[in-house]
Amino acid sequence: MVEWTLRQASTPDVKAVAELRAVVLRADLERLGRYDEQRVRQRLRDGFDRTHTWVIEVAGEFAGCVALRPAEDARWLEHFYLAPSLQGAGIGSAVLRALLARCDRGGDLVRLNVLRGSAARRLYERHGFTVETEDPVDVFMVREPVRT
Repeated sequence: MVEWTLRQASTPDVKAVAELRAVVLRADLERLGRYDEQRVRQRLRDGFDRTHTWVIEVAGEFAGCVALRPAEDARWLEHFYLAPSLQGAGIGSAVLRALLARCDRGGDLVRLNVLRGSAARRLYERHGFTVETEDPVDVFMVREPVRT
């Protein structure tokens, strides 16, 4: 597997993250009839919170990002994007395992939403997420903390 690291996101990272989001989500959003070139970037910019976001780096270069936002009853896994050239190399699974281990230690429920028909859903299901609800665009999933 490729070596990767996480670092705390900074405000200037928002541009790279917004661009990656547009690339990664394009096919699914187009399939759902929801792709808008400006909106896909602006939604990320509007919700970007560097205090709960990490940048994934491979060989010291930007490779993706992930956010784990605290909420009243859970932590929300958000903005989990990995450069297409690195998908399938085990990085996403490794990053997800590391974050879920943190949540397990804290006894935290984890929630997320994924676009209907997205291949990412299989990744989440392999890591213990189950469907809570769905609508015509989004599938909302949840994972109970694993107690050891």
